[in-house]
Amino acid sequence: MEFRDTVAARHSIRDFADAPVSREVLARVIDAARLAPSSANLQPWRFLVVQGEPRRRLGEVIAQSTIHLAEYMEMLGSQRYEAAVSWYSSLGNAPVLIMVSAPVTTVEFESLNRNLSLGAAMENLLLAATDEGLGACNVTFSHWVKDELAKELGIPDTDEIVSIIALGVASDVPPASPEVKPDDTVWIG
Repeated sequence: MEFRDTVAARHSIRDFADAPVSREVLARVIDAARLAPSSANLQPWRFLVVQGEPRRRLGEVIAQSTIHLAEYMEMLGSQRYEAAVSWYSSLGNAPVLIMVSAPVTTVEFESLNRNLSLGAAMENLLLAATDEGLGACNVTFSHWVKDELAKELGIPDTDEIVSIIALGVASDVPPASPEVKPDDTVWIG
């Protein structure tokens, strides 16, 4: 796939087919993330690829976040509440979860650089997944259960989970077409 086609084809997939993803494909997707630029070349990311029984156990922990969705209601609106509960209960039945973790920092400048670096790596990962014919969704996961997830995965206290990426073969349910803002670029000079 050509680069611009890959960028245009990338959507957040929220419904996955019951199909495995090979380790070779997953390795290529992770390698693309690993090659992202990072502030001071710190490469602050760690990717934990979870499948099979461990994926099921993590799903149970993540599903607990639905009890906190009432706190999220004002932002979602009542019509989207049921869909949110369904999504967080199953993560679209994605067969693979990629937990993205990074060192904890309380220094604002370090946090900014870390998060920008992580964003670049995750975008590379999402684009590589699309290029491999996979679907993915960078989940704004519930931070209410991040400590339980870290414990389940053996993540040390020096690191924290920053994002979860649900990944797999997209089902035949078409993704909603995202709204794209009009070009608001300001050209100076």
